[in-house]
Amino acid sequence: MKTYSHCIISGGGSGIGRAFAELLLGRGCAVSILDLAVPEDARAALDNAAAQGGSRWQSVAVNICEADAVAEAARLAVAEFGNIELAINSAGIAINKTFANMTAAEFSRVIDINLKGSCHFAAAVLPYMRRGSRLALIASMAGLVSNYAYAAYGASKFGVVGLATTLRYEYEPLGIGVSCICPPEIKTPLVDAERLDSSPVSLAIKQVGGSLTLAEAIPPMMKGLDSGKWMIIPGVRAKLTVLLARHTPGLFYRYLHRLICKLMREHRVSFEHSDA
Repeated sequence: MKTYSHCIISGGGSGIGRAFAELLLGRGCAVSILDLAVPEDARAALDNAAAQGGSRWQSVAVNICEADAVAEAARLAVAEFGNIELAINSAGIAINKTFANMTAAEFSRVIDINLKGSCHFAAAVLPYMRRGSRLALIASMAGLVSNYAYAAYGASKFGVVGLATTLRYEYEPLGIGVSCICPPEIKTPLVDAERLDSSPVSLAIKQVGGSLTLAEAIPPMMKGLDSGKWMIIPGVRAKLTVLLARHTPGLFYRYLHRLICKLMREHRVSFEHSDA
């Protein structure tokens, strides 16, 4: 089990980021959380994990969309706990709407948080990372194969994969590892909120790649980071889906096309554009 002297995690107040923070604190790692806020229940859980691991944590309130603020948050984190050995960008949002029904403002918001936020995070932490450290950007399986009603989300996550790929070329020769994490749907508060008004077509398509709980997803993702793996995809169904999409793209597209058409008929999905 690998330990890190200082880990910095964006979006660590909930969901995937919080789960990573608790695991790392339990290992004895000092953890800095960058988030808009850390709820009281999360604070209690993080305190408990820190007590078990004999470690410390801190939070810095920051909006991942504000580059200068993220840079200052990273500086403050390093001033307290020292240079960063592991940095995980977990902050993100999802808006499940067809392209026809999505506003320009909604599209931009997803790009600003998921893609530009990843850029701001990387730019903020890399100056404090040395040989042997690792940067991890959490993308999504949607960044490799996308899904129905995920125009903004898919575009942002494809962008994160591209950003991580370029950072890998630039920083691994310097001894700084880069990982790109592309999980399928993971059951978190973000996903629960998204499902309230998601397209029934996209919800059905998600089952192709499977769905994981945090307890199922975090251990293999952490194992991938510990071993220095580049592309980390937890879940057997997710791995198989990506493999098929990559090596038999025509067959994969035809399968999804037929399935989507069938689901659209079943749910009587309209092709009309929204007036919004």
